[in-house]
Amino acid sequence: MSRVVVVGHGMVGHRFCEKLVEYDRDRQHRIVVCGGEPRPAYDRVHLSDYFSHRDAARLQLGTVEWYAGHEIELRIGTRITRIDRGLRQVVTDRGDVLDYDHLVLATGSAPFVPPVAGIEKLGVHVYRTIEDLDAILAHARDARRAAVIGGGLLGLEAARAVLDVGLETHVIEVAPRLMPRQLDAAGAALLEASIRGLGVHVHLGARIAAIGGDHGVLEIELIGEPAIPVDLVIVSAGIRPCDELARDAQIRTGERGGVVVDDRMRTSDDRVFAIGEVALHDGAIHGLVAPGYEMADVLAKQLTGRDAVFLGADRSAKLKLLGTDVASFGDPFCDPKTTRAIVYEDQLRGVYHKLVLTGDGNTLLGGILVGDASDYVRLVHLTRTRKPMAGELPVLGRGAAASSELADDAPVCSCNHVLAGTIREAIRAATLATVTEIKGCTRAGTGCGGCLPVVADLLASELARSGRGAKPVLCEHFAHTRQELFEIVAATGIATFDQLIRDHGTGTGCEVCKPTVASILASTYNEPILAAPHRPLQDTNDRFLANIQKNGTYSVVPRIPAGEVTPDQLIAIGQVANKYGLYTKITGGQRIDLFGARVDQLPDIWEELVAAGFESGHAYGKAMRTVKSCVGSTWCRYGVQDSTALAIRVEHRYKGIRTPHKLKGAVSGCVRECAEAQSKDFGLIATERGWNVYVCGNGGSKPRHAELLAADVDEDTAIRYLDRFILFYICTADRLTRTSVWLDKMAGGLGHLRDVIVNDSLGIAAELERRMQQLVGSYACEWQDVVNDPVKRAQFRHFANDAAGDDTIASVVERGQPRPTDRDQRGDALAKLRLLPVVQRSFVRLASVRDVPADCGIAVKYGDAQIAIFRIAARGEWYATQNACPHTRAMVLARGIVGDASGAPKIACPLHKRTFDLRSGACLSEDAPDIATFPVRIDGDDVYVELPAPGELRVAACARDGALAS
Repeated sequence: MSRVVVVGHGMVGHRFCEKLVEYDRDRQHRIVVCGGEPRPAYDRVHLSDYFSHRDAARLQLGTVEWYAGHEIELRIGTRITRIDRGLRQVVTDRGDVLDYDHLVLATGSAPFVPPVAGIEKLGVHVYRTIEDLDAILAHARDARRAAVIGGGLLGLEAARAVLDVGLETHVIEVAPRLMPRQLDAAGAALLEASIRGLGVHVHLGARIAAIGGDHGVLEIELIGEPAIPVDLVIVSAGIRPCDELARDAQIRTGERGGVVVDDRMRTSDDRVFAIGEVALHDGAIHGLVAPGYEMADVLAKQLTGRDAVFLGADRSAKLKLLGTDVASFGDPFCDPKTTRAIVYEDQLRGVYHKLVLTGDGNTLLGGILVGDASDYVRLVHLTRTRKPMAGELPVLGRGAAASSELADDAPVCSCNHVLAGTIREAIRAATLATVTEIKGCTRAGTGCGGCLPVVADLLASELARSGRGAKPVLCEHFAHTRQELFEIVAATGIATFDQLIRDHGTGTGCEVCKPTVASILASTYNEPILAAPHRPLQDTNDRFLANIQKNGTYSVVPRIPAGEVTPDQLIAIGQVANKYGLYTKITGGQRIDLFGARVDQLPDIWEELVAAGFESGHAYGKAMRTVKSCVGSTWCRYGVQDSTALAIRVEHRYKGIRTPHKLKGAVSGCVRECAEAQSKDFGLIATERGWNVYVCGNGGSKPRHAELLAADVDEDTAIRYLDRFILFYICTADRLTRTSVWLDKMAGGLGHLRDVIVNDSLGIAAELERRMQQLVGSYACEWQDVVNDPVKRAQFRHFANDAAGDDTIASVVERGQPRPTDRDQRGDALAKLRLLPVVQRSFVRLASVRDVPADCGIAVKYGDAQIAIFRIAARGEWYATQNACPHTRAMVLARGIVGDASGAPKIACPLHKRTFDLRSGACLSEDAPDIATFPVRIDGDDVYVELPAPGELRVAACARDGALAS
């Protein structure tokens, strides 16, 4: 068995291990991997994303378990200090000696640090590893200004990172333009303008004399220019191959660095190989991941007896730098005397395209794309294949050609060398239906991720070709998207769900379309959501104006604008919590959450809170939730603006407005960003000249930093931009889509959004502002409306036939745990049941018709049991089921949304959205427990349900074959 020692455990080293495992089916090689970093290989391409999520595990490529499972000896935190070629051994920094038959150098590169006076000072960092980023983040907490030395790919990535953490950002580049190796003067100028628009200060042709400061960094001194005051410096001025091991072992290296390799990745020693950024092939170092992956593949094939050679790779790359798409492919700098060029520039849209062709115009040699790189894959394919274009020149500025036009041999994923034909065949053969499945099957999109839009387009076209594709629609009841329904409502003046589904839909609706239409109507007319025509559309949270919890109780969240609250109001909250036995918790949105309220207690609780001056906090709605704030200039020694006052103004302005998903905002009084405005759907950060407006951030399950929409605007202008932004989001976003995802899917991205909101490119700004003012002017506190309306107040009851609350729900103790009740001794309380024949059953009157709301349900008490009764008014149908959720045993099914699936009546559990056939009780969502159903009979105003006697009702807990026995 051959022993292969891999020195370096980065992306390329990890890929080599994967490939060798894949090709070495007979296990002829034993692999030992030594990595100097204290963790397994991680995705360095997306390193800057670490500033958003701070979770190293999310970047991880390989796990310790994967290596162990393939019998690979993984030594992390281990550096190789010496190679003994004669003995074929390497020595670790711990003194261990490892024998090898084949040695693979995958040592990568290290940041180049220019010889500048003061470069060693505290506060100067490189940008290469997770540890580097941790150090930068720690330093940034006490910094206000940062400078990045280097305006290339890595430098702009670093600039994005420090800008995202709220620092004033400077980019210093010695060349006369940004990205001088990838962009020409015109493309670089457009990129520079885009970056400056974000508030980044760009210094070109700048030469650094020294980094000043007695101890830490105070300024960067430039030759012939004023010094730049900064607190933090990031050096990202290029890389140098880590070839010291090879050089010390007398293995041939290049004059300017790099281990010289041939087409089979062999060095001057036949037993030693080099791959990745340390390898010098044909006089070139390839600093991108795609060539490194190809080298890893070639070497793995060589070591397993397959013939493969590395013929070099071009420097094509597509990236998003500070919100701007940038791509370079082929050779965009060919001799202009022998070539011809096509150039398209749109300074309004921020788009620059340049294609370089042979003198006869038949062959594409290379190009540059700035602002819109959507046609990158097709153009790269034309460049690499050198196929004659037969006089059909690409049309620039039009956006991407359809991915269905890509030839099968067109490479879609450069990182993993996945062709369009490979993806198409995988979709057909494996009946793949999602991008995630394609990534798992073909590896496409698992590298830099730049090809994912094309992968998604290929999937859509193949699904359509095979008959599996369809126009995206809201649900089976509406052949329209949420955006189309919004436009229909706005254009026709339709104001009820019944009219909308009658004129533009089919069936009775469901748990998807009903809340969606309810949100559209609320965003258009702002009528009370508990008005008679709207109440049956609401999910349980909106139906009862509170967030349902797992045991069927609700949480109460009063609005506390910007976290500002009076002592008397705090006392009132405490008194309510004590009176009703509620668990209290301070939320991340600067307010107080009260847990454990029964549905029948909610109006009484809110009557006391309204009397104390509180309003609904809308924590239950897809609406504007909170606007978090620091104390700003009122109290803080760093504050430059009154952030608290502005946050209160913003929260009061947008409170109660229904949106496609929840909205969260924040206002910070300075760039120290204590309110975390850049992790919110919208955020305002104070500057000495006004406010920076950030949009489309998200601190949820998939964190994303907000992006700068406008800089240094006054307070009224900031409000005006937010008005337009929120209304544009309401009008165009899909259901349950956060602003971050909305922006990611938006054609043109932030540039288009800025054009619409700031520059009014669509001419709709005045209309957006008018609609917003209509919503703001029609606001009414939903809880105050309920408290003062006896009819609406009466809807907050658990039982139709008993004024008492549900005594199976426990109060809460200090840690929020339910107190035990006799419910636990009564079994599963009609959970997980099916009805078996019983000896004697009879129809029992349980409610009156007027007690059961149209197109809704309500619970009734029957001995120790609870029955849910449902009325589908449009169909004249009545149904009864157990009231217990079969998964949690909480008595909540009556609060679900009634609808139909292919004509069959169904109920959606309000806790987990699983749906059940109201006729049979079968679970429609998955292979899960059914529910018990009971016949219903209506006699005049009386509702009868066929049941055994209460004393004969007992429960047998089981799964699908469970029983309600008598």
